[in-house]
Amino acid sequence: MLHDTLLSTLILTPGAVGLVVLLLLPRQADSAARWLGLLASLATLALAALAWSRFDPANPGFQLVEQRPWLPQVGISYSLGMDGIALVLVLLTALLQPLVFISSWISISQHVKGFIASMLLLETGVLGAFLATDLFLFYVFWELMLIPMYFIIGVWGGERRIYAAVKFVLFTLAGSLLMLVGILYLAYLHHAQFGVWSFAYGDMLRLNIPMGAGFWGSPQLLLFAAFALAFAIKVPVWPLHTWLPDAHVEAPTGGSIILAGILLKLGTFGLMRYNRPLFPEAWEAATPLFMVLAVVAIIYGALVAWAQKDIKKLVAYSSVSHMGFIILGLFAGTVASTQGALIQMINHGLSTGALFMLVGVIYDRRHTRLIEDFGGLAKVMPLYTFAFLLATLSSIGLPGLNGFVGEFLILTGAFAEHPLAVALAATGIVLGAIYMLSLVQRVFWNALVHEENRNLTDLTWREALAFAPLALFMVWIGVQPGTFLRLSEAAVRHLIGG
Repeated sequence: MLHDTLLSTLILTPGAVGLVVLLLLPRQADSAARWLGLLASLATLALAALAWSRFDPANPGFQLVEQRPWLPQVGISYSLGMDGIALVLVLLTALLQPLVFISSWISISQHVKGFIASMLLLETGVLGAFLATDLFLFYVFWELMLIPMYFIIGVWGGERRIYAAVKFVLFTLAGSLLMLVGILYLAYLHHAQFGVWSFAYGDMLRLNIPMGAGFWGSPQLLLFAAFALAFAIKVPVWPLHTWLPDAHVEAPTGGSIILAGILLKLGTFGLMRYNRPLFPEAWEAATPLFMVLAVVAIIYGALVAWAQKDIKKLVAYSSVSHMGFIILGLFAGTVASTQGALIQMINHGLSTGALFMLVGVIYDRRHTRLIEDFGGLAKVMPLYTFAFLLATLSSIGLPGLNGFVGEFLILTGAFAEHPLAVALAATGIVLGAIYMLSLVQRVFWNALVHEENRNLTDLTWREALAFAPLALFMVWIGVQPGTFLRLSEAAVRHLIGG
């Protein structure tokens, strides 16, 4: 029975089962709420691992498929499926969520039940978006994520949390509404061409969508733009990135981890899942534009990160740069570059998630994130220093760690067709090493001149427990990348026809 409903169980465990039990708890049962959130997220992780064990990497299509009529009058169904692309992102989501609860155990002390509920509902939305194979169902899960993330930033964020939350919602809605129009038009096209309404992903792949002449006269270009704008805002692609630093800086630590580790990947996942296979000619036409935007994001994000005085804002702008590499890999279009982009989605979730987690640790102790307020922490916090240095080396792509694998595949896979873009993008790697190692030098090895830093406590067992799985996968992917690349290779080859 579980085999037939495994994906539904995976999706509903946090946002339905966990949420219902949470609502039954007394209002002030904060400790019980924390444990419930952790247990629900661990159960989701176990189910994701079970799906992994039942997954056949050699099969490029959707597996563990579920399909039930939902609104059959208009061709909407409750359809789920998992391919290799979705699998690795589901595993990342299921891994990060319990670590968020562990790392936020003490720092979230107000409205604890609301925070746990928001995180569980957010996880359901994310998993549903990765696994939906009906475009209307995908849109429902896509919009579902918006609500809890708004509250996570707006209720538990910093001083400018309302501004950041509203900005996040407005940017996301602007793209989402255009995508909804595009989804409805695809269903209309299916009805016009086949005589029945359908929102099924497989049915959409069979559509004949005219390329036409010019932008406004091309249904395929217009549909590509409607979907791409929604996904580009979520990535975010430069110059649509301005909501991201505000959201990261104002969000609580757990919110920043999920935002960087998972939500940004929904944009690149959407480009892979929908834009490339549904609108192939428009994808080719848009490739030069997106290659330029990717290179600008890589260099711009690195330079702005280098100029930051706030550690969290520095890490936030580094995300703009790192996500530029992923866009570059996707639009380069080779098997190697696309595989590199997908594994770099995972790597960014691990390394940047770890950095935000560690920034939260030091903020909880000092209530400041300004670089100038630190210095000499290596003397008083050696374990924390090791953890931060490992996450930094992962982020800048040191050989032997996960970041190197993704960047190497992206750049080598893209070089043959786009040598100039690769040459320019490579400067982002150099800049990344400069601003991250400069940060480490100033925070950990400069003179210990602030008395407030002399008695700081090192990582607690709880904080070390939250960081340890991230460290494990940073090394594992760096040393044995084939373990994870094999999961998605068949699906990637099928996607790009390689």
